[in-house]
Amino acid sequence: MRTEDLVELLSTDIEPVKKDALAILVTGSLLVALAGAFVLMAIAFGIRPDLANVITTPIFWEKLAFPLSLSVGAVIATSRLGRPGASVGGVGLVFLILPVVCVWAAGTAVVYGAVPADRALAVFGHTWRSCPFNILLLSIPGFIAIFYAMARLAPTRLRLAGAVSGLLAGTVATVAYCFHCPEMSPAFWSIWYVLGVMIVAATGALLGPRLLRW
Repeated sequence: MRTEDLVELLSTDIEPVKKDALAILVTGSLLVALAGAFVLMAIAFGIRPDLANVITTPIFWEKLAFPLSLSVGAVIATSRLGRPGASVGGVGLVFLILPVVCVWAAGTAVVYGAVPADRALAVFGHTWRSCPFNILLLSIPGFIAIFYAMARLAPTRLRLAGAVSGLLAGTVATVAYCFHCPEMSPAFWSIWYVLGVMIVAATGALLGPRLLRW
């Protein structure tokens, strides 16, 4: 078969990809991730009993804003890396880096502003041993859904695409976990929430080349 004939054969009956295909895939996987994380959180851990009172305090919304901001950056990065040869992008990096810098600054201020006897409690709280692994557990539905969506796009930087897919699953899981977690110190979030998200991102980076190959 001549090259011209092969090209003509391969190009026969090709339908153009819908312009909104990427948005549909990412949005769908995000909704599954969020719903799955909340359902799993409610079943496995339960919603904190004082939530009705806590949601009236500014510190709760500051706590929730941290993973939500990271999720925005992860959505931007995931959407970009689903395209061949794309990078995370400047806006995505800002949303991924700035929230972490802010919560580290707030955590440092809390620790240095506390009396010495209370500093360890501000950092470790009561749940530091379980917090990162709880986030990892809650990320499972999102991890599956987001990787399913990413595998149907066209990523070429597979390890990075896997990392940001895991990062998105981890941040969404952390949003859900905020409705159970009793810890209200930025010093705690800056270490243990970040560690939980990074474990999921590292898992994504490890599995990306295998699961996203096309």
